[in-house]
Amino acid sequence: MMKSSQSLLLFIFSLFFGTVWSVCSHEEEVTEKFDTLPAAVNAPTIPPEGYLVEDFGSGTYIVTEGSYQALFLVSTEGVILIDAPPTIGHKIGYAIGNITDKPITHVIYSHSHSDHIGSASLFTGGNRHGPKVEIIAHEDTALNINQAPDPQRPLPTKTFKQYEIIHIGNQTLELSYKGENHVRGNIFIYIQAPKVLMLVDVIFPGWAPFSGLAESTNIPGWIQAHDQVLSYDFDHYVGGHLGRSGTREDVLRQQEYVRDLFNTCNATIALTGTDNPLIGAGLVLGTVSKNNPGNSWAQFKVYLDVAAEYCANKTNEKWDSILGGTDVFGFENAMAMLEHLRLDYNILGPFGTS
Repeated sequence: MMKSSQSLLLFIFSLFFGTVWSVCSHEEEVTEKFDTLPAAVNAPTIPPEGYLVEDFGSGTYIVTEGSYQALFLVSTEGVILIDAPPTIGHKIGYAIGNITDKPITHVIYSHSHSDHIGSASLFTGGNRHGPKVEIIAHEDTALNINQAPDPQRPLPTKTFKQYEIIHIGNQTLELSYKGENHVRGNIFIYIQAPKVLMLVDVIFPGWAPFSGLAESTNIPGWIQAHDQVLSYDFDHYVGGHLGRSGTREDVLRQQEYVRDLFNTCNATIALTGTDNPLIGAGLVLGTVSKNNPGNSWAQFKVYLDVAAEYCANKTNEKWDSILGGTDVFGFENAMAMLEHLRLDYNILGPFGTS
């Protein structure tokens, strides 16, 4: 039996016997052994210096420390850096320095989140990267940063609205905004010569998406982004996370996972409207209400938790041996899908119009 299935049974047992948990603790996870990673993860070993560089050709390189990724292009006029994750930090400069002695002249932000651009200030002023470094981003990225000002993420010096072609020396980049997906302002970055596409926090090659479907603010847009990615002619995909670049096959595989999760969560919501002994809303809510009279939050939390865990278990039965980390974030991803099915797709199950 899967560990999460055991957890669901224990949770339901507690409903009927009135067990109360007043303290939230995840200390047991420190020693927990998660499922063996499948072959699709296929990440190269990070060298002793702590970072790895992959050459895509045409002066285009990815640098990673195994968890995050940045991209840089060497042009006849200087280096274009795309994103600056703090976990790689100064190593980005070392990686570039091992390829060229040209200075960084441009920095492009994929989006506003600090885990991807939080060390941008290292490369936008001082040292050999002078004050004339241009920072390019979508206009919504500038708005996001301006709402939470951060000296480590300098404001863009140039923004665009929908589409921008950037010519720097002998390098050309296509920047495109197709609407909100992971977060507003998250852009597609395409380099035609080596056929490299970068879109951060949407596709996770070889892995299940990060928690809560990558903590995305617009799940319908995030799902649609899979088709938008596939509309490009690319050989290399840079998703911003983990230890390797991706392929078209990786995108198709994750798209199938997301489709399965969508359909399974949809079916789960429908099942909660029945007298199913595990997740039927009448049974679950009646028991929670008895143990917690008048506590509406408790009733709805338990309903969502039970439904999400059921959906995660069903989905992971297929995907645990295909994608890495489905067991790690299966519950959180199912919860995100359930919530957005309810809120964005009007799939409300027993809470729909009566």
